[in-house]
Formats: sequence, C-alpha cells, structure tokens
Amino acid sequence: MAAELLGGAVFGELLKVIENVAQKALVFKTKLKQIQETLESNIPILDEIKQLDEELDRRNEEIEKLMEVIRNGETLVLECSKIRWYHCWRRPKYTDKLIELERSINQFFQTVMPAQIARDTKEILLEVRGRKGSGSNGTIDGRDVSCAVPESLVNPVGLQVAIGELKMKLFKDGVSIVVLSAPPGCGKTTLARLLCHDKEVEEKFKDNIFYVIVSKNTNMEGIVRALFNHKGQKPPSDFRSDEDIVYRLEQFLNSIGPSPILLVLDDVWPESESFLEKFMFQIKDYKILVTSRSVFRRFGSTYELKPLNYEDSLTLFRSSAFLPHQSQDIPDKNVVSKIVKGCKGFPLALKVVGSSLCGEPEEIWKTRAMELSKVGSIFEYTDLLNSLQKSLDTLDNKVILKECFIDLCSFPEDQRIPVNALVDMWMELYNLDEEAYAVAKLQELCNRNLVDLVVTGNVASGCYNQQFAMQHDLLRELAICQSDSESIERRKRLILEISANNVPAWWMEQKQPNISCRLLSISTDEKFSSSWCFIQAPEVEVLVLNVRSKNHTLPEFIKKMEKLKVLIVENYGFFPTELNNFLLLGYVTNLKRIRLERVSIPPFAFTTVKLEILQKLTLYMCNISQAFSTSTILVSEALPNIMEINIEYSNDLIELPVEICLLTKLKKLSIINCHKLVALPKEIGKLVNLEVLRLGSCIELLELPNTIGGLCNLSVLDISECLGIERLPEEIGELQNLRQLLMMGCSCNCELPQSIMNLEHLKEVVCDEETAILWKPIMLVCKNLRIKVQKEEVNLNWLYNHRF
Repeated sequence: MAAELLGGAVFGELLKVIENVAQKALVFKTKLKQIQETLESNIPILDEIKQLDEELDRRNEEIEKLMEVIRNGETLVLECSKIRWYHCWRRPKYTDKLIELERSINQFFQTVMPAQIARDTKEILLEVRGRKGSGSNGTIDGRDVSCAVPESLVNPVGLQVAIGELKMKLFKDGVSIVVLSAPPGCGKTTLARLLCHDKEVEEKFKDNIFYVIVSKNTNMEGIVRALFNHKGQKPPSDFRSDEDIVYRLEQFLNSIGPSPILLVLDDVWPESESFLEKFMFQIKDYKILVTSRSVFRRFGSTYELKPLNYEDSLTLFRSSAFLPHQSQDIPDKNVVSKIVKGCKGFPLALKVVGSSLCGEPEEIWKTRAMELSKVGSIFEYTDLLNSLQKSLDTLDNKVILKECFIDLCSFPEDQRIPVNALVDMWMELYNLDEEAYAVAKLQELCNRNLVDLVVTGNVASGCYNQQFAMQHDLLRELAICQSDSESIERRKRLILEISANNVPAWWMEQKQPNISCRLLSISTDEKFSSSWCFIQAPEVEVLVLNVRSKNHTLPEFIKKMEKLKVLIVENYGFFPTELNNFLLLGYVTNLKRIRLERVSIPPFAFTTVKLEILQKLTLYMCNISQAFSTSTILVSEALPNIMEINIEYSNDLIELPVEICLLTKLKKLSIINCHKLVALPKEIGKLVNLEVLRLGSCIELLELPNTIGGLCNLSVLDISECLGIERLPEEIGELQNLRQLLMMGCSCNCELPQSIMNLEHLKEVVCDEETAILWKPIMLVCKNLRIKVQKEEVNLNWLYNHRF
C-alpha cells in the first residue's frame, strides 16, 4: 500500500483514513476516490523529496504547508464519514469542503511542486559553485510529543486584571523574556495558561505557542525534541553535545520565524538560571514567558503576581466551602471572614481549606479560624504548607483516603498519573473489592481540591483508560513531607529519586536500615546505568519504577520481594525503554498486577517465565511483538490465572496472538487504540469466561469473527470508532448475556443483522445519533432496551499520542 511508504507520516495517514471511509461511504464516495487517486499517484514522489530533504538537512516550507492541509483534511474526512444520505441540509457544506481540499492538494502538485523543483535545481547549481550554503532543519516524523497549551483546570477568579497587565509586558517592544513570579500556590500556572488562550495572544502567535512544563528533572534534549515534534519536524537522531542541542534549538526557532513565537517555560526551579540562558536568542518577535517561584531579575521584565483581594478570595473560598444549594449564611460570616483573611489571598489555600471545611460543623470552622489567625502578616512558604497540613489533618478519621493522597507522590512531579495505575495500587494496598471503590477515593480527593482529575476523551462505564490525575507541586511536596516524617525503618512508603547513579548514602552502607515499607517508588533519569545496589525490602507490596533511559534493567532485589503484588514501570523518557531482566519476575510468587508503559517487551517474555498468580496485565504504548509467542512453555501455563489484559496504543499489534485465546479464565480483554490491528483470531470464541471485550478505536479492524457467538458470558462489547467494521456478524445474536453494546462512531453503514433481535438481555446501546436511527425498529421488539446517544468527538488522539 502506498501509505506504507511514508512510515506513518501525515500523507500516508490521510490516505489510510480516505481508504477506510471511501470503501464504506455512500455519500461523497466519488469525491473521496478522486482525492485517494491523487494521493496514491504522488505519495512516492513526496517520499523521495522527504528522504532527500533529510539527507540534505534542509527545511521544506512547501511540504510543511501541505502537511497542515493534510491534517485538516484528515479531520474533514472523518467528519464526512458521519454524514448519511438523508442529511440533505449538511451535504452541500461538506461537498464544498472536499472540493476545496482537492483543489488545495492539486494546486500543490500542479503548481507549487514544479516551481519548487525549478527553485531547488537553481539552488543546487549555486551550491555546486560554492555561492550558497545548504539549508537546515529536518522533516516530519511519525512521533509527536505535544507542547500544546493545556486547558485551565480552575475557574479564573480575580485574574482578569493580571492577564491584561502580563499581556502588556509580553507585547512590549524590546522585551524578549518575562518572568511571572509568585510564591507557590498563588496561581502562576493558571495565569500562564489563561494568557496563552487569550484571543489577542492567539491571534499574534497563532500556531507558534509552545508550552513546556519544566520539572526538576526535565532535560534540555527532551524539550528540544518535543518542540521539533510539535511542529511536525523530525528531531535529530542524536545530539553530539549540550552545545549541539542549543545550536539545533536556535536553528529550529529561526526556521519557524519571522512569524512571532511564544515559548512558555512553566515551573522553572530557582536554581535554573543557566538553564534559562540556553533558550535566549536574538530572534525577532521571539518571546519567552517563564513561571517560577524565583524572580530572575537579570533576565529582563518581571511580573510579580499578587495574591487575590478579599472579595475575590471570598468568591473562590465559597466555591469550595459551600455546596451549590447550601445557605451561605451558615456558619457565622465573621468566622468565614477570618478564615478567608487567614488564607492571605492564596488560591490553593482557599480551595483546599474551603474543601476541607465543606459540610463540617461550626465548631470546626471556628477552630480553623483561630489557627489561621496565628499566621503572620507575611504568608511564607512554610505558612502555606502548615495551612495545607491542617486541611490534610481533617482526613485523620479517613485513614485510607489520607494514605491515598500520600501515595500520589510515588509518581514524578508535573506528570499525568494514569488512574488505572492508582487503581492497581490501591486495590492491593487497601484490600478494595471493586475498582470503582478506588476511583471513588480519587474522586473524593478531587472534591477536596487535593488533586485534579483530567479526562482526555469519552469515558465508558467501568473504563478508566482516558482518565489521569494531576497534582499541584506544593501538594506533592506536602505528601512527600508526610511520607518522610518518620525514620526510614518505619515508613509505610519509601520515595527515592536517583540522579545518574547517585544513590542515597544509607543505601551504600554495609549495614542498611531495616526497610519495612509496603510501597517503594524509585525514579531514575536518562543517565542511570541500571547498576543497582542491593536493597532488602521484604515487606514491599507495590513497586513503582519511574524510568527515563533507553535501556532499563529490573533490579535483582526483586527476587527477595516475597510480598510484591503490583509492579508498575512508567517510562517518562522520549524513547521506548528496552526492559531487561524480565525473567526475574518468575521469582515473585505473589505478583498479581503488572502495568508497563512505553516499554519494549522482550520476545517470549510471557512464555519463558511462570506468573502463576498474575491476574491483571496492562501494556500501554508498548512494543509487544512476540511477547506472547510460544517458547519453552505455553502461555496458558505461564499465565494460568490471568483475568484481565489491557493493550493500548500498541504500534506493532497487527493480529491478536492466538495464544491469548488459550487463557480461558480471562474475564476482561481491552485492545484500545491499536490502529494496525486488522483481525481477531477465530479462536477468540474459546474465551468462554470473557465478560468484557473492548476494541475501541481499532480503525483497521475489518470484522468481528463469527466465532464471537462462543463468548457465552460476554456482558459488555465495545466497538466504538472501529471504522472498518461494516456489519456485525449474524452470530452476535448468540450472546445471550450481552447487557451493554458501545458503538459510538460506527455509523458508516454498520449493518445490524436480524439476529440482533435475539439479544433479550441487552439493556443499553451507547451510540451516535445516526446509529440510534438503526436501533429504533429494534426497540419496538426489545421493550427494555435503552438507547443512549452520546455526543460524538472525532478521536484523533492517536495521531498525537502514538509516540513510537
């Protein structure tokens, strides 16, 4: 297929989408076929140009402009796939858009490309004569790490004036860097995000707004790679030195000029002056906005964010402290006033303190007012921590909830924490019977403003793969202080951060302290060599490894973790991690849950080691290749008690391994956003205990095998956004226990067989408006059936989240 020539680049991706839609669409079929033929005939030429540009290390502005057309066209084609023949009023609008898309593509191939060839020929002649140097910068790459501006998660109370003042400083001629400074918890990040979404800022900087969260362990190379990818350019395969990284960054910024550029560096640490210097270049209309607790006065203009005034503080406090329909006259207004004034206008304190008092008796309010009145007139960092600590103390009667809050510090700062990872931890640490109980704990923390919950897409009931937790840096510091308040021997959790190979001093001592923690979190950076020292931690039940290196070796001391139930490996680096020493897991006899993210799993990993107790396996953005292929033992012998397998964003899963169909105790199987998956094996019908089958956004999947009728216990089937499925098999009527069918985005002529009438226990179908029309006649027969129409969102997350 021509699309394969580009290795996943945007030209090939559009062709794939058009091929998918054109095969099924009755509307726009002719026009889509015309665009398809144009792309197929020209993609080989584009591929050659791309390779030549790479070899010449030159930027191709014309190709970049076409890329933008292609990206917009991809969204348009997916939208067109939802238009039915009876949508007479919508068809002309989308027909015009397709005509414009075809015109833009043809204009490039007929006009721009010949002109480009003529220009390049002359440039080559000049280069041969030594009169002109070569171009710079790379071309596109299939990977993309977003530097997009996050949405603001809070109501921007009292920041309207600050947005205007900060914008004036940023727009001022001669100012290249503005430092937005304030103490922690004052709203710096919120203000920076709001500024980036300001209409005037968006009009000035357009697509050249880059938002980078600079955590303590962020390195320069990772940021530069992210910037290249955000603009659809291929970053260098390797950097020769730190100076080379800075040089390539300057080249990149020059290449996207003279258009104005705004680079936001959020949460820069006070000791990072030398780090900031690396981003400063003499480029016209290039602006840098830095948020930091430090002022950095020598770098130019500073905007010191002031705390909220009393009225705004009161408004923000009330939004957290009072339920929507609760009378705001209780408790006493003077008590409320004292508490608000005691928070000194700090948004974080107002929200957290307010949430901790919501629903509490007036005596608690009065006590808190007295405590806050003791805080000095200058609200220092320690005062804020103490204030937050008082709010945390209100959880003393909710021991598990408080422990869950502290557990959040097991993950690096400024990183999204997968809710599923927290579910795995908390179910084993606190003996929770249902996943929903763990999610309820997280939701309660969210209600108390101790964590933010981020949802990145449509969320199906009981499925949390699109949900993430985010924690304010200061709250994470509070959790770490809480965790480290006891000696190493007595800590419930041990949080270790290793830079290069510098381990804590006690770890190198001949007589180590007796570690009794139940949760062990170890974070390592890109320079860590996997030279592990031995550690004796026999009580550990949850091991979290936060890694960044290209190669990572599981530590030998895992052998001695006899009580280990949960292993989580989260890769925060730019490249997938090659995970070594996988065989060690065979020594862990109580391991129940494994979660691996952005990991290249060795071949035969799950057929050379017995994991007899393992119940749940999650592989997120992992290269799995032959991980389940038969080796020394059958997968059914290696994973005899596995009950749940989740595979998400796998780039090399083309067909589901037949071996998985031998896992007869399997109850949940989720294969989500695996866009190269084309088929399910006919042996899938052997999974007689399977209760949940999710195949969301597997766009290349063409059909469900007719053996699906053998899934006699299946209660939930999710085929949402499976654009390739044209018809459900007749055998689907044999699923007598099916309760819920999810098929959002499956309106491209997905036919329902007559046997669908046999699904007597089907209670709910979740779909879009077009598909709901197909179900209306069936509802006349199935009286208990409920059709839930969910607003459709074109799911293009995979284009930007598929990292490798």
